[in-house]
Amino acid sequence: MTITIYGIKNCDTMKKARAWLDEHGVAYDFHDYKTAGIAKDKLKQWSEEVGWETLLNRAGTTFKKLPDADKEGLNERKALALMAEQPSMIKRPVLDLGPKRVVGFKPDIYAKEVPAKARKKG
Repeated sequence: MTITIYGIKNCDTMKKARAWLDEHGVAYDFHDYKTAGIAKDKLKQWSEEVGWETLLNRAGTTFKKLPDADKEGLNERKALALMAEQPSMIKRPVLDLGPKRVVGFKPDIYAKEVPAKARKKG
């Protein structure tokens, strides 16, 4: 199983999540939205799994700077189009564990969700 963490390199939350993975000896691939973008079909898949409301980072500067017209009447289609166009609007990180995605970073949730076999303590 290959674990992939999606996000932006210089994001503080991403740094915390990657540090947690490193400290627990978890091997992972890093997908940087800034350099690699994100496929619309991947966003759609995530939305179906976790909900577009969970994926959309409304607290970020990119979303806050949007014109009011873009923020009004948000639905899945509109939110996915915004996130595909500006991946900074995707909540970070998205941790792809294969059969499951974890959105955001909380150490206790990572400890529960990251398979023990992926971790090598010591």
